[in-house]
Amino acid sequence: MALSTDYSTAKNPANLSQLDPQNISLEHLAADARAVLDFWFDKDNEQYWFAQNDAFDKQIKNKFYNIWQAAKQGECVSWRIADAATDSNSSVTALAGRLAEIIVLDQFSRNLCREQACAFAQDGMALALAQEAIGQPYFDTLPAQWRKFIIMPFMHSESAMIHERYLPLFKQLNDATTLEFEERHKEIIDKFGRYPHRNDTLDRETTDEEEAFLKQPNSSF
Repeated sequence: MALSTDYSTAKNPANLSQLDPQNISLEHLAADARAVLDFWFDKDNEQYWFAQNDAFDKQIKNKFYNIWQAAKQGECVSWRIADAATDSNSSVTALAGRLAEIIVLDQFSRNLCREQACAFAQDGMALALAQEAIGQPYFDTLPAQWRKFIIMPFMHSESAMIHERYLPLFKQLNDATTLEFEERHKEIIDKFGRYPHRNDTLDRETTDEEEAFLKQPNSSF
């Protein structure tokens, strides 16, 4: 399927106007944050979430490169600030803004920096945002796909403690595929304390044990 050249004309835009039967509105969500969510959760784009596709990466660069640069500098903080006095759904609006910021830092970085160290440079910031988000009201009521990308920084972490602590959140998704990937990531971290497949990109020396592991199927993501 050909990629849309404009998220505003996508065939299957994300349904951001209704999160659940209570019809929670996100009319106060920052325009750039909404653009990120509309694009990422467009049904036509789901197939590229975990696959390398040059056209998809190019779309992200063309549409969101400046936003990515701003997010790296912490300049998208307004996305996660909502005014309860003017927004009756401020808690959800703020969560949606955090989600958008996490997607920019955690996912877009990987699209924009294939085989470069900058793919992982924003992981710490994304993880901190995820830790903040999961403690917010209404997190458990968000669509499963939204929750999945909020907690994705935990999967990307090279901390064994992070994987151990947040594994239950992956189980709560009721998504067997995502849980399997988290368990595989956790197994690698438990064994090596890092992801060996990142070593070359991050200019880290690979041990003999890691080198043997990398020759095995499914050793890289």
